[in-house]
Amino acid sequence: MADNSARQTLIVAGISLAIGLIVLALKIWAWRITGSIALYSDALESVVNVVTAITAIVAVRLAQKPADAALPYGYHKAEYFSAVIVGVMIIVAAILIFREAILGFFTPEFTSAPLNGLLISASATTLNGLWGIALLRYARKVRSPALRADAKHLFTDVVSTAGVLIGLALVVVTGWTILDPILAALVALNILWSGWGVIRDSVGGLMDVATPPSTLKTIRDVIASNADGALEAHDIRTRQAGRLTFIEFHLVVPGIMSVEDAHNICDRVEAELRRAVEDVQITIHVEPEDKAKHSGIVVV
Repeated sequence: MADNSARQTLIVAGISLAIGLIVLALKIWAWRITGSIALYSDALESVVNVVTAITAIVAVRLAQKPADAALPYGYHKAEYFSAVIVGVMIIVAAILIFREAILGFFTPEFTSAPLNGLLISASATTLNGLWGIALLRYARKVRSPALRADAKHLFTDVVSTAGVLIGLALVVVTGWTILDPILAALVALNILWSGWGVIRDSVGGLMDVATPPSTLKTIRDVIASNADGALEAHDIRTRQAGRLTFIEFHLVVPGIMSVEDAHNICDRVEAELRRAVEDVQITIHVEPEDKAKHSGIVVV
């Protein structure tokens, strides 16, 4: 089952790359037949989409490697590094677009076939939007930071292109060519904001961010409901690493309880936690009753 999911994730990442290349080709075509700086900036953002998709494939493949002696907790954080790289690429693209926008302010120009260029670009962004919706749903399902970063950037691309198309339509109607570099600068600002968001989210994962409050509540409820025979659970800690959730806590049992009975309680709690939380790794430290903290975190 896990192998099937891994293969499916790689297939999805490959589809994202193929769609990125198609969209890039369409946007370059639109830019070439119009000479629009705004459409150039839009095409440059799609270059980032392609790099993002390639990075996602590498990261997803690496994250699926089993744990080994070098990395006993697995390779799951590889996807966070991928997302950071994507964020940096997005920012680089924004800087290049700003450069073109500044040059365009001094030599505003909008050449031939504007309607054809707008139609081609609209087709590309429609494809991007439809795939972005499907990709984000899948990324959330498998909890893939790399695919989620890819999907979020696709949506940023869609918003940017929509703004460019509306603005260029005004250029065609009004003849104000100065709007072209202004639109390019606005696209760059939007891309910068997107890049910052991707980096911020990824750094949280690299810093071992805790699970969301709703997941933590589920974990506490499961422990409280299934640790019959124990006295207390404390020092509950969680962290997220890609699709994996790590759970650690101390379980206090009566001092006279046998090792076998304590082990049975741990097995029962672990089994229920695996049913309640997907892709989880659990560490339980059993302690005698004199180690109880009576802190009220979880009392069973």
